[in-house]
Parts: sequence; structure tokens; C-alpha cells
Amino acid sequence: MTVKLAVQEQLLPGRTLQEKFAFAVDAGFDAIELRGKGDFHFAGRLTELKRALADGVVMPTVCVEMPHFIGDFDPARRTDAIQQLRSQLTVIAELGGIGVMTPASWGQFSRRLPPFEPPRGPEEDREVLAEALGILGEHAQRNGVLIMLEPLNRYENHMVNTLADAVSYCSMDSIRVVGDTYHMNIEEDDPCRSLAEAAPYLAHMQISESNRNQPGTGHIDWGAELATLDAVGYDGYLALECRLRGEPEIVLPQTAAFVRKYL
Repeated sequence: MTVKLAVQEQLLPGRTLQEKFAFAVDAGFDAIELRGKGDFHFAGRLTELKRALADGVVMPTVCVEMPHFIGDFDPARRTDAIQQLRSQLTVIAELGGIGVMTPASWGQFSRRLPPFEPPRGPEEDREVLAEALGILGEHAQRNGVLIMLEPLNRYENHMVNTLADAVSYCSMDSIRVVGDTYHMNIEEDDPCRSLAEAAPYLAHMQISESNRNQPGTGHIDWGAELATLDAVGYDGYLALECRLRGEPEIVLPQTAAFVRKYL
């Protein structure tokens, strides 16, 4: 299996990306997954990122980290999220990376909690999200990178919960899907089958346990899910996005070793 391991930058000890990457490699990882904050903060890091790239730091992907997203109910916040992601796509393209990932929204609404019905209906939800992804997909295509839609569980996002939901928005080659094992554990009836069915559109995987801690602390069937990825020919990254139960100096090498025994 040619899958590579990445770890998100906020989980790593070190003051600089170079220090973080040196630790990551020693711990058994191959790359760092960056975080893309709002207010064009990510573009403001371009000098830092280019210096790290020149020093050999591998940074293939960006996970958006903003207070609002492309499926926001408010048009102004929605427009801002699109502009932020366009900028992040431009930056990751300059770094020779794969692309940027985003959910439709996060923490905006859940049909599982009162008042249960959102202020916008399903048809308008789809129209709004398809429009945003179309804009971002065209920009990604021009820059040779991907915009990747991540399904979140029903308590965090009411718009896109399953891999199949996300696949339904892949209207062009530059729009692809991210699988997250934590959210899949909640939403997918059969995670392995869902991975197999989404395989043609699956560009990236984020990994964490059923309890949102590091792999090996919960009940996800890692052997089965990673075997499925192998069977469908997935050759992207597995990026660690989780809470750490324990100190990173101890936990991260253990986690890399735990995952690699299934690869």
C-alpha cells in the first residue's frame, strides 16, 4: 500500500515548520497538513511556507480553519469564505500541493437539536453549496489543485453528512471528496462499502478514532478500513486530525506505528 501519513501542524511540537517536520519524520510521518485560518492569514504565511518548502518540508494539503464556511446562511459570510478558500487554493498551488479541504459548514445548524428545522430548505442548501463549489472548482482547475469537500456528522453540519452526499457535488474533476474516519463512524452504515463506492472521487483521508482521539484508543476497525483503501487503489495521504490522549512526544510515534502496521 503506497499511502503516506501526514499529521496536522497544531499537533506537532516545535516553533517552526522545519522543527515540526523534523519531529514528524522521526515519529514516522511523511508530511504536515496545514491549517488555513481566515482573514487571509494563510496567504500572509507565504514567505514562511516557501522557506519551509525550500528546506524540504512536505506540505501537501490545507484544512480550512475559519468561523464560517461556504454553506453559511449569511451571504456576506458565505462570500468571505469563498474568497478565503480561493486565496488558500492559490497559495497551496504555489507550494506544489494537492489542494484545500472544507466542510459545507461547521457548527452552524443541526437537525438533531432544537429548533430542528433550519432557516433554509434542502433545495436552497444544495443551490448555495453547488454555486460555491463551482466557483472554487474553476479556480482550483486553473491552478492545478483540488477543492475537497468533507462530510461532517449530523451534530456538526446539516448539509453534507456522508461520502455519498459529498460525491453528489463532484461536478468537475477539480472537486473531490475527503473521508474522515471519525465522522464516518457516526454517519456511514458500512464505512468500508462507502469508501469503496466513493473511491473514484476520494482524494484525501483524515484519520482519528471513534472518540476523536488518536487511532488505537477507540473501536474503529482500522484493519478493515485500510484494507478497503488498499483494495480500491487509494494512494493519497492519511492525515492525523484528532485530539491527543497523552503528550505528543509519546503519542505521535505510537500512533504512526499503530497505523503503519495495517499499511
